[in-house]
This record gives sequence, C-alpha cells and structure tokens, in this order.
Amino acid sequence: MNCKIAKALNLKNSPIAVILTNEKPESGIQFKEGTWGCVASMMVASASKGKTAYFDRKTYGCMGGGTGLGFGNCYKDFPIDYFLSTGIKDYQTNIRTRVSLEEGEAYIKTPELAKKFVDSLPMRDVEAEYIVFKPLQEADESEKPEMIIFIVNPDRLSALMILANYGRESNESVIAPFGAGCQTIIFGYSENEKKIPKAIIGFFDISARKFIDKNLLSFTIPYKMYEEMSANVEGSFLEREQWLELNKRND
Repeated sequence: MNCKIAKALNLKNSPIAVILTNEKPESGIQFKEGTWGCVASMMVASASKGKTAYFDRKTYGCMGGGTGLGFGNCYKDFPIDYFLSTGIKDYQTNIRTRVSLEEGEAYIKTPELAKKFVDSLPMRDVEAEYIVFKPLQEADESEKPEMIIFIVNPDRLSALMILANYGRESNESVIAPFGAGCQTIIFGYSENEKKIPKAIIGFFDISARKFIDKNLLSFTIPYKMYEEMSANVEGSFLEREQWLELNKRND
C-alpha cells in the first residue's frame, strides 16, 4: 500500500500495518515460545525497518504485550494491581517480570487505583490466531489493517496531530492514555469501532522506553481514520512552505 502521509512527512522508517489473520506469515520475526520480549521494541526494531513481525497466544513476549495485542486479559492469576503499584511480599510466581514483584513498579499510587486502571483497559480477545506487524508498503490491498502505527519524532508527531484534526469540527481528535508501550493497540481496536475514532499517542511506558530511541513516540491511527487523514493530505499544510521548511531538518 502506498502512503500519502509517509511521503508528505518524508519518513525514513515505515508505517506499520497491524493485521489480524488466521494464516501464519510465510516469513517474519517471532518471539520464541516461553521467552520474554517487548512488543513495543519489536515495532521499532523490525516492522518500522521493513521486516514483518507476528505474534500468537504463545509468543507475545509478556503479560502486558499479550493484553496490549488483544489476546485477552493476560494478567489473570497475577497480582498486577500490586505489581503496578506498591509491590507484594511473599507471593510465589514463575512469571518473569522487569522489576521484582516485591518492590513493584510504583507507576500507580495504590493497588486499588491500579486495579481500577486495569479494569478500565479496553481489553479484548481477538478471533484471529495471529497479529501481524507488517511494513505498510508491503501490505496487500486485500489485507485491510486494523490500524496504522507511525514511529515519529516530535516534528512529525506535531504534523500528525494537526492532520488528525484538519477536517474535523473538534480539535480533540487525539488521545494519550496511560498504559504499557504496546497497549495503544487495544485502544486502536476500541477507537476503530467508534463512529468518529481518535488517534492515540504512545510509547510513554518508561519500562519500554529503554528499547526505543529517546526521540521517538508512536502515533496509532485506527484504519478508517487513517483513510480520512490520507484523503486530507492534498491541499493541506503538508504542501505549504511552513511545513516543508521545518521538515528539512529531519532529512
């Protein structure tokens, strides 16, 4: 698929098409079963650099990744409310975590607030067997993505923010919810179901940021919103001198 937005932004990396399928990709990168891995880093290290990556219910890397991809509530049988907040002593588990379960991540003040956060996530268990990250230019016209993810610096993020609001009556067409680095994907599913979807800024998870360039954030666009934004490129600020001049520093 050609991408008018990527061309207008003069992107060096590829937008990522998120595709649900029951057919295993013929080639691509996949985590090994039972090993830990970061889905957000997979976006950057593979799909945005021209390689296909894919996941199934045995190879999603970590609990947050499985939940973020849409494989249901992968936090079951794990005290995620304590892990995100104050930690918990003397809890036995074989699940590998980034910090000790006893210490906790301290991203949320109390276990009660952490539970409310987890309960508020728009979790779903997708019907597809595989979730595929594919460079958009390699996606076939028959493969309708659920969403498109751009990995961008602040200049290009600013342009995407403006374009998201360009043809709308509201100036609040983008959200930035708290969550794991890859969990903008479940928000993408949720927004895609709405009559007027919003885009999602992500990669704020500092546990995942060590795997990501310090100047990059993600911008996830539900597919029908992506079509809307693509149609608005022509005649917009993206063809005017103000943007063209600014974007020269990203060459």
